[in-house]
Amino acid sequence: MALRNAVMAALLEGEASGYDLAKGFEASVANFWMATPQQLYRELERMEGEGLVSARVVHQERRPNKRLFSLTEAGYEVLRDYVLDAPAKPLAIRDELMVRVQCVDIADAEAVDAVRAAVAERVERATVKVARYERLRERLLDGRDEDEFFARAERIGPYLTLLGGLALERANVQWGEAALRRLDGRARTLRRSQAPADARR
Repeated sequence: MALRNAVMAALLEGEASGYDLAKGFEASVANFWMATPQQLYRELERMEGEGLVSARVVHQERRPNKRLFSLTEAGYEVLRDYVLDAPAKPLAIRDELMVRVQCVDIADAEAVDAVRAAVAERVERATVKVARYERLRERLLDGRDEDEFFARAERIGPYLTLLGGLALERANVQWGEAALRRLDGRARTLRRSQAPADARR
């Protein structure tokens, strides 16, 4: 999937500036697609050149003028073709942390501690994301239960992708907490086995 498809999906919410899109990616689209603000601005320029989005300038008194982007008819057609295209490619995972975890058994207690710290950092980041996604979920539901939301909402795609992001981050927390317990046990065992004989008595 190209970044432009994610940008066009975000623009389904309505016109937005590059700044708005960057904040939106950080707050919601990040549950399925990551991009830096610089990547977004470059992609918007290319898409405008190809006629997929149009921009209008909004003049502001005390701040620089801003450009608001919206999908063109051509953009809607490209996005529709994308949705109708062949099945999505399988998820390709390249996770450096998992490589380090895979290798933890060849290491001493100090190295196990380093892997443990990396896992703990992932748990912390995932916990923050779960809280942020839960707040977004509450805003989308706006006091309704899920059945009512799905029956009446104009768009359900953002909510479904949000549920996918929530499931992923909750799984990260669950796996990470279990891994931390096992890594703690392994570090204690290694420290006992590496301690001088007098210290083990």
